[in-house]
Amino acid sequence: MHVWCMRLGDHCGWCHLSKSASIVKEFTSPVTTLKRIADSTVRRLSIYLRFLEEFGGRGLLTVSSDELARRGGTTSAQVRKDLSFFGSFGKRGLGYSVPELAGALRDILGLGREWKVVIIGAGKIGAALAQYRGFRQRGFVIVAAYDSNPEKIGRTLEGIEIRDMSQFEADVAIEKPEIAVLSIPTEHAQSVLDRVEKAGIKAVLNFAPVQLHAAADTTVKTVNMAMELEGLTFALTNKD
Repeated sequence: MHVWCMRLGDHCGWCHLSKSASIVKEFTSPVTTLKRIADSTVRRLSIYLRFLEEFGGRGLLTVSSDELARRGGTTSAQVRKDLSFFGSFGKRGLGYSVPELAGALRDILGLGREWKVVIIGAGKIGAALAQYRGFRQRGFVIVAAYDSNPEKIGRTLEGIEIRDMSQFEADVAIEKPEIAVLSIPTEHAQSVLDRVEKAGIKAVLNFAPVQLHAAADTTVKTVNMAMELEGLTFALTNKD
């Protein structure tokens, strides 16, 4: 399991719920085996892709590793190393083809298809996530939202009806979402993750500031806003 290491003030009735290194798919290049790639590398690939899309929108056809490094706050050697995990790209002295490399990174990141996403927890964070249009632009389609609070069940988030968590497993069996987002209180995150895994979902984005324990074949990413702010205060405190 790979884990990256916020709490809702809304009323929650989760207590009654029952308990129940990123693997990157094979890419069609000289690299023919599945590899475990560091999360930091995957994050940089996402950054490179956004820059390439920006360059493509400006009509640029080629870009150098130096330019990608400068925009990404890293080194050209790191750019070349990150890309080398997946094959050979670009030509010495000519740089990288913007459309070709962008297409390759979309494939590597699994963005050549749509991914079904469910949100568990329809509080402030869940509502904000449902309203974010950038997900669909990247191929992430929110197919359902769940909560255990009777006051929320039946309402809608951006056109998505909030469902009773009691029907979660039955819905998953039919709709087969690939990703679950947990925006629930800390004390219920582990039990809900257990249900998510048991239902067959193996990719989870967790907004509860807690260390979750998942099976080896489940990838959990935890977003801890306090830790991100601490990173900023560290930078401010340690400026030259």
